[in-house]
Amino acid sequence: MIKLSDIIEWVNNLLTSLLSPGLAWFAGLVLVAIAVLVGVLVIVITQVYMERKVAGFMQLRLGPHRVGPWGSLQVFADVIKLLLKEAFTPTRADGLLFCIAPYLVLTVALMALAPVSFAPGVQMWDSNIGLLYTTAVSSLGVIGILMAGWASNNKYSLLGAMRSGAQIVSYELSAALALLSVVLMTGSLNFNDIVASQADGWWIFKGHLPVIFAFVVYTIAGTAELNRAPFDLAEAEQELTAGYHTEYSGMQFGMFYLTEYINMIVVSIIASSVFLGGWQPFHIYGFTAFNHVMDYIPGIVWLLGKVYFMIFLIMWFRWTFPRLRIDQLLKLEWKYLLPLSIINLVIAALFEVMGWHF
Repeated sequence: MIKLSDIIEWVNNLLTSLLSPGLAWFAGLVLVAIAVLVGVLVIVITQVYMERKVAGFMQLRLGPHRVGPWGSLQVFADVIKLLLKEAFTPTRADGLLFCIAPYLVLTVALMALAPVSFAPGVQMWDSNIGLLYTTAVSSLGVIGILMAGWASNNKYSLLGAMRSGAQIVSYELSAALALLSVVLMTGSLNFNDIVASQADGWWIFKGHLPVIFAFVVYTIAGTAELNRAPFDLAEAEQELTAGYHTEYSGMQFGMFYLTEYINMIVVSIIASSVFLGGWQPFHIYGFTAFNHVMDYIPGIVWLLGKVYFMIFLIMWFRWTFPRLRIDQLLKLEWKYLLPLSIINLVIAALFEVMGWHF
C-alpha cells in the first residue's frame, strides 16, 4: 500500500534531483504551505456545510437545499457574497489595528497546526515541545480579538472582546491541566511520542477514570475557548449585536469566520491526538484478525474520522444547550472545573506512579 509519507519522500527526492539544495528547500516549503492551506480549506468547507445540516437536523428542518445538489454549493455562494462586499473601516476606528486584527487571528490559528502529526512520518515540524507550542500559540489569538474590539471604537465590540479575553484566559487553565494528565503518562510533549504511546490502546481507554474525566474537561474548556455556544458570550447577538467583529464586513469578517472553524480543527486535532489515538487505528485486545483489518485503513483517515467526531460533538453542544450568563460561565470554570482538574491531575500522577494504567 502506498503511504502518504512515501509520496512526500518521492516529491522531496524529485525536488532535490532537479533543483539546487536551497531552491529545493524553498520549493518544499511552498508546496507544504499550499498543501496545508488546501487541506484546511477543504475541511472548513465541509465543516460549514456539516454545521448547517446538523443545525437543520437538530431543529427539525432541512437545512440548505436550494444551491447545488443537497445544498452543497451554498458555502461557495456565501464565499462569493463575502468577496463582493466592501470592507468598511469606521471613521473613528484605529485603522492600523482594525486591519491587522483579522490577519493576526488567522495567522495564529494556522501556526498552531505546525507540530501536529497528521499520519506516520507526516509532520511539518517535529518538535519535542509540540503540544506546549500548540497550546501556547493558539492562546495568542485572544490578542487579535482584543485588538479588534479596541480598534473598532464601538462599545459592543469592546465588551465582546473583554468577555472573550476573560473567557479564554480562564478556560485555558482547565484545558492545559486536562492535557497534562496524558503528558504525565506518556512523559513527552512531542505529538509523535504521544500518538505512538497509544499503539496498544488509546489513552481514553487505557488511562482509566482520570483520562476520561480529563477528556470531558478538555472538550468543555475547548468549546469555551472557541467562543461557541453555549459559551458564545463574546458575540451574543441579542446583547452585543455581533461582539468584537460587529464593525467588520466583507472578507475581513470572513477571516474571523474562517478562523473560528480553523480553531475548531485545532481543538479537535489536539483532542484526537492526545486522548483518541491520533492516527493510530482502533484495536481490540485478543481480536487479531479484526486488528489486522483496521491496520489497512490509512492513518490520515483515522485522524480525520476522529477530528470530525470531535467537530460533531462541538456542533451538537452549540445547537442543544442555551447560552450561559457571564457569571455562570466564570463560576463553572473557577468554582468547579479548575479545582476538579487539579484534583484529577494529582490522581493521574498517582496512577502513573503506581502503574495502574494499562
